[in-house]
Amino acid sequence: MRASDAMREEMRSNCPISLALEVFGDRWSLLVVRDLMFAGKRHFREFLKSDEKISSRILADRLDSLLEAGVITRSDDPTHRQKAIYSLTEKGIDLFPVIAQIGIWGRAYRPVTKESAAAAAELERGGPRLWRKTMAELRRTHLAHP
Repeated sequence: MRASDAMREEMRSNCPISLALEVFGDRWSLLVVRDLMFAGKRHFREFLKSDEKISSRILADRLDSLLEAGVITRSDDPTHRQKAIYSLTEKGIDLFPVIAQIGIWGRAYRPVTKESAAAAAELERGGPRLWRKTMAELRRTHLAHP
C-alpha cells in the first residue's frame, strides 16, 4: 500500500479545513514556516534559536512532517558538509496569506507589543498587493536555488 493510501485511510474527515490542519495545524509547524518566511532561517540550528524555544526533537519531527507533506524541501549546504538547507516549496509559499492573516488576527486580539506586532501591521496595511510581492520574493529565494 502506498503512503498516500495509508494516509487516506487514517483521515477522519474529507473537510478541506480538517485536511489542511493535518499538514500545518500545530503550533510548531506554523512557527517553522513563519521563520522560513519572515526570519530568513534556513538551517536546523537557526530554528532552534527562535524565541519560542522549540526542542531539537520536536523540531526534527516537524521538519520531517513538513518535508513529507511537500511544504518544504531539504538540500545539502554546499558550504558545510554536515548542514542542510531548508526551503519552502510552492505549496509552502502558498501558506503566506494564512500566516499573514494569523498575524493580523493575533495583533488585533492578543497582548502583543508594538515591536512584535510591527510585521503584522505592515502586512495588514499592505494587503494582498504586498502579500503577492512578498510571495514573489520568497519564490526567488526558495525556489531558485537551495
